[in-house]
Amino acid sequence: MVRHKLRVRSGLVYILLLLIFFSPLKIMPVPAGHAREKSPAALSSGEEIKQLELSLEDCLFKALRNNLNLKAEMITPQIADKNVTLATEKYIPSLNFNYNKQNTETASYSFLDASDMVVTKQNDYTVQLSQNIPTGGTLSASLNSYVSDSNRNFQTINPRFGSTLRLNFSQPLLRDFGLKYGRRDIIIAGYSHEISEDNFQKILEETIYNVELAYWNLVYARENLKVRQQSLKLAQELLEKNKIEIEAGTLPPIELLTAESEVSTRQADILEAEALVKNYEDQLKVVINLGAEIEGAKKVQIVPTDSPSVERREISYEEAMNIALEKRPDLEAVRTELKSREFNFSYAKNQLLPNLQFTLGYWSPGISGDQLLYKDDNPMTGEIIGKVPGKKSDALKDAFNFKYKNWSVGFVFTLPISNVVTRANYAQAKLNLEQSRLKLKNQQLQLDLEIGNAVRAVETNYQRALAYRSARELAEQKLTAEEEKFKVGMSTNYLVLQYQRDLVNAQTMELKALIDYNISLAYLDRVMGAGRDRQQVSVLNID
Repeated sequence: MVRHKLRVRSGLVYILLLLIFFSPLKIMPVPAGHAREKSPAALSSGEEIKQLELSLEDCLFKALRNNLNLKAEMITPQIADKNVTLATEKYIPSLNFNYNKQNTETASYSFLDASDMVVTKQNDYTVQLSQNIPTGGTLSASLNSYVSDSNRNFQTINPRFGSTLRLNFSQPLLRDFGLKYGRRDIIIAGYSHEISEDNFQKILEETIYNVELAYWNLVYARENLKVRQQSLKLAQELLEKNKIEIEAGTLPPIELLTAESEVSTRQADILEAEALVKNYEDQLKVVINLGAEIEGAKKVQIVPTDSPSVERREISYEEAMNIALEKRPDLEAVRTELKSREFNFSYAKNQLLPNLQFTLGYWSPGISGDQLLYKDDNPMTGEIIGKVPGKKSDALKDAFNFKYKNWSVGFVFTLPISNVVTRANYAQAKLNLEQSRLKLKNQQLQLDLEIGNAVRAVETNYQRALAYRSARELAEQKLTAEEEKFKVGMSTNYLVLQYQRDLVNAQTMELKALIDYNISLAYLDRVMGAGRDRQQVSVLNID
């Protein structure tokens, strides 16, 4: 019979923490004489079967460490996080450096030029620092310097050094205005990251539930096998008693057929029970991906060490619903999707506005170079008698000292003749928003149904477990009384065997009700989104 104790609450921490630790495996060879612990295939081959004792906590740990679906889904939030980083790159300042060397030769257009060909050589250097700002505008600062040398006559400065320090600011005032739309890429990427996190948490919840489901099903199958084995033992004992009584002449030989038939039937029941154990065992191995840890996992028997709980868990529909509304990851994902589409709708509406750009500029030039000295201080003579050397740094000093102050301010208004595409985007965003609102309402309706069913299942299965416990106790008493009557000749083989079958059925139904109760507890945690919170890391005994 199943041993009753409080339900084991497994320890669980977030998947990244669990991946760090290892849980020791307890693998023990099964003694050769314990045929009941071996599968029929193992018995025929004579190979040694190994047992792996696992608690529910152990299975949860292994599933979280080995489950391939969970590992794959865990990468998605990491990818989304990189997208957030990529979105912020827009607001990282950029530094540009340009260099241009130019040599031009043109025909002279003035009889005053020194030759028929005018040659100009110029080197340009530009350094620019630009920055996108969260309000949707741009800010830039640049420094341009050049050196120009020409053979043209009548120049007072040659070669000429020039530098210009320029500051520019541009800000949209209608379309794309403000922090909300200026940071659009970051906001959208943030929503996508939240959705991926919620989806991962959903997979995590499903994994926890699937482990618990497979574990308790295996517990049921193994305990059911024990019940069937005990039932066979009772039938065999009755058969041996019948043989003794037939030899003594106190029982007619025809009674032996009934007992032998029952033994054969119960042997067949054991074969079915053994197959059920293997089926649920294989299911659990797949869920926890035991093959990732143990070579030849197919030949390993899993022995559950936890027993199902009979502790009553009382929770109202209102309490369960409040928890679910707060913690269900799939519901939170739909809410985040709704927020994202509300934002997209607002942005699409903003794009219908005309474009009004405010611009502001400020620049300071500086000029220097070699000053040419002409005869009689008259450039028209064309006769150079000397020069006063100039420095490139003088042009830079003038620029940075704002010797020559220049500024500009203006507005640029752009009104598209046709905005068919923009209006189509707006209509699409509106439809997407309505779709998300309907999805959220439907999700809430489904949640209401799931919570109601889960809460009722917990209470119903608990009451079933109590009722079947009473039925099993009565079946035991009836069988004991009938066996006493059989000893004194007041009953028959048929009745004793019938009461044995009644006891087996009562034991099986009690066991099934207990397992259903524990599975319903796990399902309730799943639909509330509380499976992760229910697990406490302090319970993990990892050495």
